[in-house]
This record gives sequence, C-alpha cells and structure tokens, in this order.
Amino acid sequence: MPHVEKGQAVGLFGGSFNPPHAGHALVAEIALRRLALDQLWWIVTPGNPLKSSTELAPLAERLKLSEAVAGDPRIKVTAFEAAHHLRYTADTLALVRARNPGVDFVWVMGADGLRDFHRWQRWQQIVMTFPIAVIDRPGSTLSFLSSMVAKTFDYARVDEADAPLLARMRAPAWTFIHGPRSRLSSTAIRAARK
Repeated sequence: MPHVEKGQAVGLFGGSFNPPHAGHALVAEIALRRLALDQLWWIVTPGNPLKSSTELAPLAERLKLSEAVAGDPRIKVTAFEAAHHLRYTADTLALVRARNPGVDFVWVMGADGLRDFHRWQRWQQIVMTFPIAVIDRPGSTLSFLSSMVAKTFDYARVDEADAPLLARMRAPAWTFIHGPRSRLSSTAIRAARK
C-alpha cells in the first residue's frame, strides 16, 4: 500500500487495466485535478470477479504497463490487493480505511462502471464507506440518472461544482464529473489484437 500522510486527500482508482491505456490516464488526471487530490492510487486488481479471466494478462505485466501510462508523480500504481488476497472492492476499502486513519479517501470510477455497480459484492457497503467520484465516459453520460446506485443514493448526490470537497465529505456522498472523454477501452484494444 502506498505511503500517505494524515490529512491528505487520496483517490482510489481500481480496475483490471487489461491493458491500461490513455483513457485510464485521462480519468486519473481529471480526478486529481477536479477532486483536488494529493495522491491517486491506481489499484491494479488481481482480476474482476464479474469478468472472465481467460484474457487477463499477468498482474506483473498490467502493473508495469500501468506505471508507463500513469505519468503523474502523484499517481501511485499498486497491486496491494494481490498481496492481501483481496477479491472484492468492499474488502479493499475496509483494509484501506483500517490502515490509514486520518486520511480522506474517495473512490474514483468511470461512468461505464456505474451501470453495473449494483452487481458488485456489497455495493451498498462500498457507497457507505467512502465518497465516490464518477468520471464521464463515452456512452455512459446518462448512467448517473438511470443506474440503480444513482437512484438508490440520489439523496447523497453532490453538485459537480463541489467536487473539490468530496474527499472530505462523509459517505454516502457521490458526484458525476463531466469533462473530456476518451473512446479507448481495454475490451476494444484486446479485440483489435486478435
């Protein structure tokens, strides 16, 4: 787990990054800037329980490629979930919270993930653990209106103008951040390689 100081605001950006690409770097850059973060942890997961692992590149390869794509020194690429044998985001967030008292965290995700967020293990617990910043992705702009999590936690939605305060807020709190979008996707990149 990366080193962090008490009082810092840190974004948690998890995914399989299979492969990582400039679209992921754009989401990370938008999160750092719009959420006024001190750090962003780019968490390369051992694998997504909701996705097939047949095309999953080795963790070491995805980690190395993520480091090459990340670019900003405030981005800390990590694979600590594998070391702790973590499979589910709810467990990851519980560990992060327990190990880092006095640090303000916000979960960062692309809008494409919001559509299926209600399928994640203990998704309501995730929403109640840390604030969430949803970054716009092509074809997913309206997910902040139609997704189950958006409907369930509509009362906790924070205006986008207040995004710099999000990490300091108590969960549940979430916002949708509009901005530049990349059409790149790991699925399309893998398909093009075949």
